[in-house]
Amino acid sequence: MKSFDYDILIIGSGPGGKEAAITAAQAGKKVGIIERKPHLGGVSLQTGTIPSKALREAAYLRSRFAARGMRKALGNMRAASDSEFLMEAIQTKNSIIEKQESLLLSEFMRHGISIIPGEGNFHDEHTIKVRTSSGQESTVSAKFIILATGSRPRRPEDIPFDREVILDSTSLLKIRRLPESMIVVGGGVIACELATMFTMLGVSITMIDPHPQLLSYLDQDIISNLTEHMKDMEIDIHLSLKISKIERINSKARVTVSSGQSFEAQTLLYAMGRQPNTEKLGLDALTDLATDKYGYLPVNENQQTQIPHIYTVGDLAGWPALAATASEQGRRAVSHAYQLSYRNLNTPLPMAIYTIPELSYAGYTEKELLQKNIDYAVGIGKYSQSARGQIIGSNRGILKVIAEKSSKKLLGVHIIGENASELVHVGQMVLRYNGDIYDLANHVYNYPTLAECYKTAALDCLQKIQ
Repeated sequence: MKSFDYDILIIGSGPGGKEAAITAAQAGKKVGIIERKPHLGGVSLQTGTIPSKALREAAYLRSRFAARGMRKALGNMRAASDSEFLMEAIQTKNSIIEKQESLLLSEFMRHGISIIPGEGNFHDEHTIKVRTSSGQESTVSAKFIILATGSRPRRPEDIPFDREVILDSTSLLKIRRLPESMIVVGGGVIACELATMFTMLGVSITMIDPHPQLLSYLDQDIISNLTEHMKDMEIDIHLSLKISKIERINSKARVTVSSGQSFEAQTLLYAMGRQPNTEKLGLDALTDLATDKYGYLPVNENQQTQIPHIYTVGDLAGWPALAATASEQGRRAVSHAYQLSYRNLNTPLPMAIYTIPELSYAGYTEKELLQKNIDYAVGIGKYSQSARGQIIGSNRGILKVIAEKSSKKLLGVHIIGENASELVHVGQMVLRYNGDIYDLANHVYNYPTLAECYKTAALDCLQKIQ
């Protein structure tokens, strides 16, 4: 039997890599985690999820002056100038990242996980070559290997990125001065999140997207609500425009569209998708492992690639590319590799978009149900109908439930408004256990809470069914 340096090697320390490493260590396995960056946590902690949500909270404070949690800690920013406000927000963001990274390092040390610094790429199916930033090379081997290298912003070669005027989402979160104006190219999750965040910080936003609708895969009522919110924020939205050229003219960015019309701003954010980090994995050393046409590594329900002892988790595996799902994929992969006790609940994934206001959903949309020829009914609970919604001034939020008419089974929950990312889990649990609309209608909720909107929506839905 071949001897290996480790039982399992993981490339990447983001949510998927972290969960895989800890699950394996708790099972008594010798674990090594390879990380090429000088900091742990991957995109989620260092340049994506946590930084953007921390700054979003500061933007929310700027617009609402709420007084709890992080908002309270940032309360002294109210009278600050835009630049002072941004700098204090960045300091707060950096403090959160440092604390989270410290906790992550402590967890790795407590579980006896070896951290191997350097760039990892395949030598063969069980061996990884590791090259440090100083150029030193070594090899490590393992029976199982998990790839969790994540993704990065897509940067087409014809876009003149300069980290000063023309930016991607990573470099935008590192700016030290708020621009007066910004063009956001894109209409997806990142584009919408950052557009609403920066407009709340006083930046004039113009959005340009070639698609006819923002976030077109979402429920139509939610999209319409968000679009109206964004227009009320004075975000200038231009859809169905094909971009011909993006360029820097002196100290400004210019976008020219196919009609010949052009737009200018002090800063441009290009947010048209992300691409997986596969190029430096040395996949050409493996004859049986290849990416799909988009660069992702296809996996089965256990996160296995075409080579059974090599697993892929997180963004590298493709949709849905969420921190929460990456963590679960990491646990699932290790549990399968070592035949650990694992119950795959097949829970409907909760999806959250941290725009201002938040969006979140679980289950089917109306469009999907129409395609499946399922007869359904919809119920709406408005934040304005709840005392809590009125207290916090979130009067335009809505909570929407969808149920099958014949069985009354809950099929989908869609929310826009404050705490949407938290509220969705109530509906998600009912969906998980195949509950019906009565489970929401007959449940007792604290008063006053936004969760009461579930009862309002459920009763509205039942009235339409009966």
